[in-house]
Formats: sequence, structure tokens, C-alpha cells
Amino acid sequence: MTNLTTLKRRLGTDDEAGDELFVDLLCDAENYVLGYTGRSTVPERLNGVVLELAAIGYNRLGMQGESAHSEGGVAVSADSLPDALRKVLDRYRIARVV
Repeated sequence: MTNLTTLKRRLGTDDEAGDELFVDLLCDAENYVLGYTGRSTVPERLNGVVLELAAIGYNRLGMQGESAHSEGGVAVSADSLPDALRKVLDRYRIARVV
């Protein structure tokens, strides 16, 4: 099963018209993981993190530049990287020696 298929299933959509957006979100999430960990390839065990980051990116569409939003008595805040995902990624970071 591909990451695209898994992401669409997690988001509850089978819309093929949005595939380009989903691929973009997956690429952005993969690049974030690579940048954070300092690796050149994403370890297979981090595919779940890539999917989760892509889903978070999808749910945050329209919130670019906002860290919090309130409307109709409902407040929404967005962390740049949730602590649970940070803890997983930290285990895969490559140490840099300067």
C-alpha cells in the first residue's frame, strides 16, 4: 500500500482530483522529516510520522501563518510539531560534530 493510499484512507477521502495536493503534502512532510533528522532517506519506521505530518498539514490548510484561531467560541491552536512526533523523530536524529 502506498503512502498516498494510506493518507487518503486516514483522511476519509477517495477523491482522485486531490491527489496532487496529497502528494505535495507527503513530499513536504518527508522533507520536514529529512531536515529534522539530518538524514538523506526516510527510515521505513518513520513512514507513520510522514503520514501523520501530511495529515496535520491537510487539516491546517487555510491556517498558514496562524498559531491560534478563534471563531464562534471555538479556539484552535497549532503546534509546529506535536510533542509525540518530536519524541519519535528525536530518536532518529543524526548527531552533528562541529
